[in-house]
Amino acid sequence: MTRKLPRTRGLHELYAEDPQRADRLLWDRDVDPVTRRGFLKRSSLLAMAAAVGAKIPFADRMPGGLIPAALAQSDEPFTLQGKEGLTVLNDRPINAETPAHLLDDDITPAERMFVRNNGIPPAMDAIDVAAWRLEVAGESCVTPMTFSITELKERFAHHTYQLQVECGGNGRSEYVPAASGNQWTTGAVACPRFTGVRLRDVLEACGIADDAVYVGYYGADAHASGDPNRDPISRGVPMEKALEDESLIAWAMNDADIPYLNGHPLRLVCGGWPGSVSGKWLERIVIRNRKHDGTKMGAPSYSVPKHPVAPGTDVPLEDFETIQSMPVKSLVTFPKSGITHALGEPLTVRGHAWAGDLAVEAVHVSIDFGATWQPAELSAAPNRLAWQRWTSALDFPEPGYYEVWAKATDSQGRAQPMVVPGWNPKGYLNNACHRIAVQVA
Repeated sequence: MTRKLPRTRGLHELYAEDPQRADRLLWDRDVDPVTRRGFLKRSSLLAMAAAVGAKIPFADRMPGGLIPAALAQSDEPFTLQGKEGLTVLNDRPINAETPAHLLDDDITPAERMFVRNNGIPPAMDAIDVAAWRLEVAGESCVTPMTFSITELKERFAHHTYQLQVECGGNGRSEYVPAASGNQWTTGAVACPRFTGVRLRDVLEACGIADDAVYVGYYGADAHASGDPNRDPISRGVPMEKALEDESLIAWAMNDADIPYLNGHPLRLVCGGWPGSVSGKWLERIVIRNRKHDGTKMGAPSYSVPKHPVAPGTDVPLEDFETIQSMPVKSLVTFPKSGITHALGEPLTVRGHAWAGDLAVEAVHVSIDFGATWQPAELSAAPNRLAWQRWTSALDFPEPGYYEVWAKATDSQGRAQPMVVPGWNPKGYLNNACHRIAVQVA
């Protein structure tokens, strides 16, 4: 008789199933239901310190149910042509995110721009820029028209904005129970410079009827099934968003052609909202007299419950609302998580913060798991809907294992939660504080 060996279960799997149970199994840690701090026995504290490689000076303030940042890093060796260093989450359709430390540039380079595709991009060798056409039509379009890219460039004024684009599911991997979809961590966000013409100028040239309420798009990407009668995605925005100065029909990114995987030769960019409204490989825009009803406009796609729900709840479709402006968020981009730092020397940390349609009012950082916070220096955005650079210098009181946490507050006073916000079925809008591990020796 052959004895069946027990299946080895990984750290991430245990925390994904039940973070509080994982705390008890791994560290014998109990969580206070009110403060959410985790209480560690001396033997358990020693075990966690051994796992992260150093004493943990503020262990008594550490929230329960979280994997220490030092153990939460992934080193899977994935690569994608033109996007070296990104982590590939899926290959059909292609989706890849950027590790936080590779997002340190003020303006995101093309090779660091995350990839979020719902369908299969048109074949690269089949894209003929000279022959590409953009049709503008719809029930509320007074005079439907078609433009070549050359005609767009010649007829309308050019505008360049640095615009923050983030997938609505960025951070999905932290939700428990797990939500379906790409398990993004923190890297489905970017803020490059886009050049093109204002969507408003093109729509007005075609005539916007008085009953217009929404704009939708269609791209040249194909449905993953191969069915030519199915659209992989066709989303849009209300007229108010479409008519903003910063909403662009873009052909360039960082003064070069838009990368193939990010929508070359033409795409929409509506910064501050889920990246799914910024359609790629743009072929058609429709001005609608009702909310656009294209693929993935209906719940639960890019939608969240209208009211808080318990984790795992089966939410009726009529109780969802479409996501619009993204929530306030920040990212630590320097140093890379897991560094060793010398005691007695200040550590410079920096990153970016953004807040959807709003501005960021302040960023604070903590080295004691949120028991205390110190303000960071925050720079103004280069233009509306761009992220903002923050920097801070930190001093550590003694050797050991620390986590640097960042928390942003928007211009309406709403701050990031320390831990994952209210659960939703599709795992959208996770704006929990980002954190990195630092060993002080």
